[in-house]
Amino acid sequence: MADWLGAGCLVAGGLLSLAAGIGVLRFPDVLDRMHAATKPQVLGVLLLLAGVALRLRTPDDIGMIVLVAVFQLATAPVAAQMVGRAAYRSGRVDRSLLDTDELADEG
Repeated sequence: MADWLGAGCLVAGGLLSLAAGIGVLRFPDVLDRMHAATKPQVLGVLLLLAGVALRLRTPDDIGMIVLVAVFQLATAPVAAQMVGRAAYRSGRVDRSLLDTDELADEG
């Protein structure tokens, strides 16, 4: 049963990662691409890791998989924040599309 569940997680994770890659290529602006690169990609990687953990089931492998998952969860939001901030400061973001512009100078 765990093998079938692991296979399902692998397929779902692969499809989410594929959707994230297509979104990065097809979305029109930086903020949309940043969203596509972080949200479904992180969930896709976590599903892939869950599928691998269900297939391997050894304590050493599961420990390594947990470390990879923690690093993925820790670095993806930070990278998205830095990409969004750099895009905003370089003028690649259409500010009229923003609901709230928290980075605007209030001087």
